[in-house]
Amino acid sequence: MPLTVKEMMEAANAVVERIDAGRAKELLGQGALLLDIRDAPELERTGRAVGSHHISRGMLEFRADPDLPSHDPELRMDRVIILHCASGGRAALAGKLLKDMGYSHVYNLGGFADWVNGGGEAIGPMDRGM
Repeated sequence: MPLTVKEMMEAANAVVERIDAGRAKELLGQGALLLDIRDAPELERTGRAVGSHHISRGMLEFRADPDLPSHDPELRMDRVIILHCASGGRAALAGKLLKDMGYSHVYNLGGFADWVNGGGEAIGPMDRGM
């Protein structure tokens, strides 16, 4: 039987702990990676968290696999990874994916607004000029 998005979200939320901005800041102070998985146009439109690293959700598997030439060295199996997207759904699914790939310390911050509303520092949207 095919999986539904609801079922995938339930499975992801069952294995990827949701944390708030305060806990995220604490983990970042200990060397965690804040990973923004939104698409580039979203970052251009809304800005991004100061110090965050960007890998779009569509490229995550290819950047997370250490055996591929496209591997991103910021992603390490022993590093805490805190994911966020626009609202938390993609972050939950991406967190489960990373856990399935062997990353054990993965958290879902939720959305970019959760970071900002929780007092997280952000860089505003890029000025596209005239």
